Amino acid sequence: MSADVLLERDADGIAVLTFNRPHVRNALTLDAMRQFHGLIESLADDPSLRVLIVTGAGRDAFCSGGDLIDLQSRPTEADAREFITIMGDALAIMERLPAPVIAAVHGYALGGGSEIAIACDLRIVDEAAQMGFVQIRMALTPGWGAGQRLMRTVGYSRALAILLEGRPMGADELLAFGLAHHVAPRAQALDEALTLARRIAKHPPTVVASIKRVLWAGLTQPYADALQTERDVFPALWAAEDHLRAVEMFLNRR
Repeated sequence: MSADVLLERDADGIAVLTFNRPHVRNALTLDAMRQFHGLIESLADDPSLRVLIVTGAGRDAFCSGGDLIDLQSRPTEADAREFITIMGDALAIMERLPAPVIAAVHGYALGGGSEIAIACDLRIVDEAAQMGFVQIRMALTPGWGAGQRLMRTVGYSRALAILLEGRPMGADELLAFGLAHHVAPRAQALDEALTLARRIAKHPPTVVASIKRVLWAGLTQPYADALQTERDVFPALWAAEDHLRAVEMFLNRR
């Protein structure tokens, strides 16, 4: 039996995590959620990771959220706390990875699928993508952290409207709202994510991680503290071999 979540790594430090249930639009059972959590934890302990890409198998979907056929057998509050803790913790670990995380979204990213996508640092969607925070249709709120991440990304009023309407948004709307960073041709989101990942992976990993750390400080710390983080990070990079080598190469090209 094949795994419901796959992880592939290449020699350049680029990892691709794939939701592998295309027959149900990559909806996640509780077991698939546990697999996802375990793989994300393994990446947190992998110093060779340069970039992580998250995508879905098949042609129809990135991920359509929780598999309701599986989850309807778990109707209690305790059941809900179990699976939202698994996914909430996994996404919290993922967004704090030193390496950038890119969602390559084709087709549907609905409910929990949209929660996973918005927890990624960057989102490349194809022109057929439909991303929807549709939890209200099931009489639910987001539960894996998307309420906070959505508000942080688009602001309170727009986040509220998106959650209350609960409708899928197409690629152009996602781009306009800042929920997508690039629109790829149909079925090309993963290819373009890989191209971006290779460009990022050419840079020193300490610098890439430091850029992410500086911006993360602005999201999670008071303004003055975030400014201090930026000042703390810069001097060590200035004196590092990677910077000195880059300066030497620049001067030699003049």
